[in-house]
Amino acid sequence: MPAERQSRAAWLTVVGIGEDGLAGLGDEAKQRIAQAEIIFGGKRHLALVAAFAKGEPRPWPVPFDAEMADVLALAGRRVCVLASGDPFFHGVGATLARKVKAQEMHVIPAPSAVSLAAARLGWALQDIEIVSLHGRPLDLIRPLLQPNARILALTSDAEAPAAVARLLTELDFGASRLTILEALGGPNENLRSARADAFDLEYINPLNVLAVEIESGPDARVLPLTSGLADHLFDHDGQITKREIRAITLSALAPKRGELLWDIGAGSGSIGIEWMLAHPSMRTIAIEADPIRAARIGRNAAACGVPGLAVVEGSAPKALARLDTPDAIFIGGGGSDAGVLNAAIKALRPGGRLVANAVTLEMETLLLARHVSLGGDLTRIAISRASPVGAMQAWRPAMPVTQWSWVKP
Repeated sequence: MPAERQSRAAWLTVVGIGEDGLAGLGDEAKQRIAQAEIIFGGKRHLALVAAFAKGEPRPWPVPFDAEMADVLALAGRRVCVLASGDPFFHGVGATLARKVKAQEMHVIPAPSAVSLAAARLGWALQDIEIVSLHGRPLDLIRPLLQPNARILALTSDAEAPAAVARLLTELDFGASRLTILEALGGPNENLRSARADAFDLEYINPLNVLAVEIESGPDARVLPLTSGLADHLFDHDGQITKREIRAITLSALAPKRGELLWDIGAGSGSIGIEWMLAHPSMRTIAIEADPIRAARIGRNAAACGVPGLAVVEGSAPKALARLDTPDAIFIGGGGSDAGVLNAAIKALRPGGRLVANAVTLEMETLLLARHVSLGGDLTRIAISRASPVGAMQAWRPAMPVTQWSWVKP
């Protein structure tokens, strides 16, 4: 689309504003704000432009309307939305883009808080980890806690840096250096640093970015980057897919960006947790009948940095009703119960993958029959571990696992 035509079609202007307020706005941004009939934004942003804005100011509603109903109702009029920094970095621009076509928006971004933080610290953005903890669980930082990693975390308030320091100390990353970058880009900008295990900074500006330079101790809880995490990283009562079997199972499940897994008979939740660790966009619904195990799955998910894992307490197939359609299904427990395998096959989307593991003859018989009728792949997995026999060592075999994997046509 030619630039002139696109400009005429753009009824909505989105302007990023930094802590420097008017001083950081260019002429185009000021002109767009001045010409707008209605201006949406936080009270702080609206106050910053009040001196030259002529349109009607409308503070964001509380609670915030992610559907943007008030903005969309004004389509075709001259509307301006004010945002913090870069509107498309965990900002309102991304929310608007789900509702408004790109050619209907004219976006004038400011540097994001992360860009400003990297500039102050001299950190290359491509070499660091970035996580938003704004209104989200602190546990999301756990998978990023790798030796010598550098992390920039967007926080929600003045308390978050101390909470992160406590978590790092608890996980034996106490020697890590934390730098708080407050009110970046404004007249009150300030940088302060402390070790995680000696964190004593007070009166922190709620507008802050937390920079973390990881130093790991000998007992640091580091989550390896490959599938097949050590069993001791999960709390369990013995109902867990062991690490070697788990790694093979995840390979068969073949996770792809943004997909949803049903983990039926989830036990400790290890399969669903590692599925979500593959990428931040991944989702898991763990179905578990035992209430003690269901609660344990939630704790394991938080401890492994995927607190968004959903747990459904109940027995399949009844508990599967009205769940979102899965891209992949794993059946680890209860697969031989009446109707479970049929319900899973029916629920799976076309092109989706189903992987079922059997250690009992009853479940194996079901999988053999399904392989005959539907095809797919059968794999026999036998793992042996060396263990003491008197003063010597010998192989001690674990229970063999029969695995059926199938792609729904």
